[in-house]
Amino acid sequence: MKRIFVTGISTEVGKTLASAVLVEALGADYWKPVQAGDLDASDSHTIKNLVSHPKTVIHPNSYALNTPMSPHAAAEIDGVRIDLDQIREPETTNHLVIEGAGGLLVPLNDTDTIADLIRPGYVVVVVSRHYLGSINHTLLTLEALKNKGHKPYLLYSGDPHPTTETIIKSKTGVPVLGRIEELDSPGRQEVVRLAKSLRPALRDHNLL
Repeated sequence: MKRIFVTGISTEVGKTLASAVLVEALGADYWKPVQAGDLDASDSHTIKNLVSHPKTVIHPNSYALNTPMSPHAAAEIDGVRIDLDQIREPETTNHLVIEGAGGLLVPLNDTDTIADLIRPGYVVVVVSRHYLGSINHTLLTLEALKNKGHKPYLLYSGDPHPTTETIIKSKTGVPVLGRIEELDSPGRQEVVRLAKSLRPALRDHNLL
């Protein structure tokens, strides 16, 4: 079964919607190891509301922190320290989509970052969204992943920007799974539609 880790080039780039589409496309389970803030309307709640696949299980966070801040700071406010040994992948025989928090090098504590949650063998999908500075953020994220021995995929969020996407492709050669269009208020029907459009690329890359 596939383990797909979804990270982004920054915060608010569309990771949760991308995760929902991947969950729907794969009929996968979902897990967000560390949630910081919005515990009554968390990313896990969003996935539950967006995904219609009957096999999907939403697994509980290892850490659910109260403040919408970097996890290391939110944990300090809550009087806890995030310990990687306490973040255990849930047991499932299904595919599992794992969503990170913020970008790749967001700190969990004084030494560990989101990148340290990515185990060998995980498929890593980087969500990139176009804004001033996004080329730099995308290239740095992909370089960091490659330096750690990962072979990432890109998934674009929002409107296309051909000159940006061309230079990223020429500099990295990272395969692109597709694009998730910007939606003001996505619902299950839109997620099902986007999942259907993504499946051919997932199949081509042996991710289904």
